[in-house]
Order: sequence, then C-alpha cells, then structure tokens
Amino acid sequence: MAKNLHQPLGGNEMPRFGGIASMMRLPVIETPEELAKLDAAFVGIPLDIGTSLRSGTRFGPRQIRAESVMIRPYNMATGAAPFDCINVADIGDIAINTFNLLHAVEIIEQEYDRILSYGIIPLTLGGDHTLTLPILRALKKKHGKVGLVHIDAHADVNDHMFGEKIAHGTTFRRAVEEDLLDCDRVVQIGLRAQGYSADDFNWSRRQGFRVVQAEECWHQSLAPLMAEVREKVGGGPVYLSFDIDGIDPAWAPGTGTPEIGGLTTIQALEIIRGCEGLDIIGGDLVEVSPPYDTTGNTSLLGANLLFEMLCILPNVMKK
Repeated sequence: MAKNLHQPLGGNEMPRFGGIASMMRLPVIETPEELAKLDAAFVGIPLDIGTSLRSGTRFGPRQIRAESVMIRPYNMATGAAPFDCINVADIGDIAINTFNLLHAVEIIEQEYDRILSYGIIPLTLGGDHTLTLPILRALKKKHGKVGLVHIDAHADVNDHMFGEKIAHGTTFRRAVEEDLLDCDRVVQIGLRAQGYSADDFNWSRRQGFRVVQAEECWHQSLAPLMAEVREKVGGGPVYLSFDIDGIDPAWAPGTGTPEIGGLTTIQALEIIRGCEGLDIIGGDLVEVSPPYDTTGNTSLLGANLLFEMLCILPNVMKK
C-alpha cells in the first residue's frame, strides 16, 4: 500500500459516531494542489428543485455521508481494496442555486468541467436525477459520447414536465437530443409501474437502448444479465447512474417517487459488481430523500452502493 494515499478514518482511531461526517470519513479536499493528486472523489449535489412529487433530496448527500461511517476500506466479497491503489477523497458539495433549476444545472456543469480537468473520476451523492444531465455534458467534453448503465424505476425520457424541458424526469431524453450518449451502448434496468402512454418505454428502445423492465429481474440473480450488459456497453467510456428508486421501497423507502415491485439490494450489488472491467468514468447515486425514511436505511444503502462503485473503477486492483 502506498503511504501517500488517503485512508478512511478507522473506528479504533475515532469512534464511528464521532468526527467529521465526510464520505467514509475520508479527508475533505479543497485546494487545487490537493485535487491534482486525486484519482477519484466523492462530491455532493444537494439538489431537489427538479423533483415532481416529494422533495427532500437536498438532504441526501449529508445523510449518505452520515450513514457511510460503518463502511470499512476492504470489500470482503470481491477483494477490492480501493484505498490501497488509488487516491480518493471527499471534495464537498457543489453550491447550487436553490431557487433556479436552470442556473443550478449550469453551475453543476461548470463545476464538473473543473473536477474533470484534474483527471478525477467523480462519484456523486445526489440530489435529484436532474443532476446527471450537466454531468454528462461535462463528460462529453472530456470523453466524447459515453455508454450508460442506468438503474431506475423510471426511464426519465419525458419530453417535458409541467412544460419544462429540464427536470428529473427528462434527463435522458435531453441527453439523447444533445448527442451526449452512445445510444447503442445504453442499458436501463428496473423500469416498472405505470406510464403516461402504452409507448413510454419504447421511446428508449427506439434509440437503441436495452430496456430491462423490473419483471425480467424478479426471483433471479442478475449475474447473467450483467454479462449481457458488459457486452452491450463495453468498448468505450461508461457512466453509471443509479436512482435509488430502482430498488423496491421495502428496502429503500426514502425516495421521492417510490414504485412497488422493484429490485432487491442483492440485485443492486450484482449490477454494480457486474460492471467491473468496464471503463467507468464516473457514477452517481441519486434520489435519496431522508425525510421519508426514519430508519436511515435508504441512505445506508446509498452509501454502500457508492462504495461498490468505487470498487469497480479502473485501476482498483484486487487482493
């Protein structure tokens, strides 16, 4: 293990209920000199003015960090030891405009331009799903069009919401229109519930997306599916966007638009671990709304899924 790599603060150095609540109790990095030394970073976007039903995702990043205190640095299932081989830190939250969604989207894009300029792979704590659009805009400038693994109860391909072209339910239609995605390398997993028309999910299929509705996932391991996903999205840079409402509300009730019949937490782990070997250039965990979860389990799940994303990044070696 290289001695100059940041390490999470251990439970024997400071009680896990004490200390600063950074993501996994990592150092909080802010200066350009320190940012230039990072390979990957956790960044928060406390956004919820793009939501259409229940607000509260502005509190997601803070609560995910609070629930991350139990996560230890070694992945005992996969053998991944990210803190032994890449430099990771928490770089804080983006100061969005909480009264103007379009301005907030501009701010996010500008901040990710800056983050990416340091060669950092960003792992984002959301925040509502609107935030993925400006991140994809920034990523295209660096990587070109990207492949996408998108886990969600909803396709987020509405043409508009209440007449607005940008909101958490329009993200991936705008991304297609702006030529941000390599549409032949996009998979959406977990879509379910009702639509505004019988054709709702078919818009994604017409773009070339592989759409995996939740019913295809019931009562089975998703390991075989992920072999198909790797074949579909491989061969170029890939972004991973995980909406927590892709998980059934029995396990993740703290979200703004819950839908029954969703994925299990075990399937969530299979999906992320199944992305190992892809050229992952970033990821996000969005739509955690702590006010709707008194147990903290949704934020706990979100924190663990972000750790799993860290464990599949390029250059994370196995023990």
